[in-house]
Amino acid sequence: MTDKQYDLVVIGTGPSGESAALSAAKKGRSIAVIERGRDVGGNCTHLGTIPSKTLRQAVKQILSIQSSQVLRDLGHPDWSPLPWLLDRLHRVVGEQVHMRSSFYARNGIDVISGNGRFSAENEITVTDVQRNTRTIGFKKAVIATGSRPYEPPDVDFSHPRIFNSDTILDPGFTPGSMIIYGAGVIGSEYASIFSGIGVKVQLINSRERLLSFLDDEISDALSYHLRLTHGVLIRHNEEYGRIEADEDGVTLHLKSGKRVWADALLWANGRTGNTDELGLDVLGLTPNERGQLAVDERYRTRHAHIHAVGDVIGSPSLASAAYGQGRAATADALNGQGFRHVDDVPTGIYTIPEISSLGPTERELTEARRPYEVGQALFQETARAQITGDTVGMLKLLFDPRTRELLGIHCFGDQASEIVHIGQAIMSQPSGCNTIDYFVNTTFNYPTMAEAYRTAALDGLNRINGVFPAPTDCPPGREAAQTEDALPSDVDDESTPKAAHVAQ
Repeated sequence: MTDKQYDLVVIGTGPSGESAALSAAKKGRSIAVIERGRDVGGNCTHLGTIPSKTLRQAVKQILSIQSSQVLRDLGHPDWSPLPWLLDRLHRVVGEQVHMRSSFYARNGIDVISGNGRFSAENEITVTDVQRNTRTIGFKKAVIATGSRPYEPPDVDFSHPRIFNSDTILDPGFTPGSMIIYGAGVIGSEYASIFSGIGVKVQLINSRERLLSFLDDEISDALSYHLRLTHGVLIRHNEEYGRIEADEDGVTLHLKSGKRVWADALLWANGRTGNTDELGLDVLGLTPNERGQLAVDERYRTRHAHIHAVGDVIGSPSLASAAYGQGRAATADALNGQGFRHVDDVPTGIYTIPEISSLGPTERELTEARRPYEVGQALFQETARAQITGDTVGMLKLLFDPRTRELLGIHCFGDQASEIVHIGQAIMSQPSGCNTIDYFVNTTFNYPTMAEAYRTAALDGLNRINGVFPAPTDCPPGREAAQTEDALPSDVDDESTPKAAHVAQ
């Protein structure tokens, strides 16, 4: 017998669970969310996106202070930045929890604390920390339990010098050196963070290049910047063999025969979906080897009344995508109206400097035999970057030389994750309105980083000058941009800059 019946029950209060619950509540339905943690917010708020990005921003502030000639002239005492960083992290997380808790209260959503487990196709049993249980019924359910760091069984994560991306948020000491095994997004971000506060970092990558899904030039620029600016030692094409740890440090034995030593080791190699305690056998659902659930194009599991969203269904495993997936699942579950499959997700990587991209890379377009041209803007040639001092990086636009359709946006540098959204808006426009001409024919505030779009567009148009005529099917009221001689601050007509030039 159930204690209470709900129209919709959501398991998990991360981005996907929160958006699913709030969207359903706005439709006047009875909603409950189940959260096994002490506070709402999920791993995104407590262990993932919010903490790591808070650390990253704080480290960036430290680097700005250290590079200030005024402060160097004034002098400053030696201090250990890690305790200050962690204090900043906990304050931001507390603010997030307070805000998100108010969302549920204002919308009349029941928050049930405990571990939720399916006991029937329309029932969930919740067990709290005191081992008390209650069973609730539902018409529809959304699984939004997120993921956790993958931990291979032969690595002793209870050792005080071995961490994963959750436990590294409170290491208990400030290491002088660190091995990061795994050079994906998480590993690269933490390499930036810890090297930024003076930790000697060795980044172990099992592949040939960093973040191989990125544009090659931006991947090379990141590698250059980590090595030359932050002093990170990157080892490519290396695989884990075994780990030895004692009270003095950690030795990583690689299959190549190398032995790498440091004060601490951060394992950042993959994540696992939080599905092992959901009682999925009752539903006849079997996760894959990484604990992820299969869903259809409307985020439904094999049971049409049970959806799954967020990290628990795998790629793209981004908080931004999870918010949209949660809303989409609710739309499909309740009435089918307003459903939108989330497929226009920009990549946001919060290294220092950060990276963001949307659309195919040059390599992908080449492999697809799709003609394209390139327009670039170096940040070091923009007034706003010179004013702020954040001159590292560039904006690259890929476009069709015949139609001028914007195909891809790739950005490396300060505010990259913000800058990309301007191009994203244009890429989503109908044919004829999604061209780089928009950036030339639109007036941007000056000085801003946004005007890098104009510079990059002019650069691209100058490359095709005299080769292809301007398109004639431009939107009413907007003439096609003509190629022109740009001012020196607008564009450099010379050859494509190399990675070292981008990273300087």
